Amino acid sequence: KLREEKVKNLLKRIALEERMENIPTQMSGGEQQRVTIARALINEPLIILADEPTGELDTETTTNIMKIFLDLKNAGESILMVTHNIRIAEVADRVITLTDGEFTGEKIGGKLIEDIYN
Repeated sequence: KLREEKVKNLLKRIALEERMENIPTQMSGGEQQRVTIARALINEPLIILADEPTGELDTETTTNIMKIFLDLKNAGESILMVTHNIRIAEVADRVITLTDGEFTGEKIGGKLIEDIYN
C-alpha cells in the first residue's frame, strides 16, 4: 500500500498519473523518458545520473523533461547529466566540457555559450 502510494505520487510529480496502468511500450517517447526518470527516483537516490536524457526527443518534449529536472534541482536533488546539447547544459550550476574525450574546461555559473564561443 505504501509503495503504491509512493508510485502514484511520483507519477503525479512527472505528470503521468493517468498512465499508471499502461506499460512503457504503450507510451510516446517523451512519456517513456519520464518513466525512466521515475524509475531513477523511486528509491530516493542521493544523486540522479542522466545520460543524454533528451537525446532523441523533440523540442517540446525536451522542454517538458528539462522542467522535471529543474523541479528536481529546485527540490534539492543532485543531478549528474551528460549532454551534447549546449542549451541543456546552460541550466546547470556546474558544467565540465570535454572535447574528443579530453577535459577542456569547467564553468560554474554564468553563460556557458559565451565562454565556449569567445
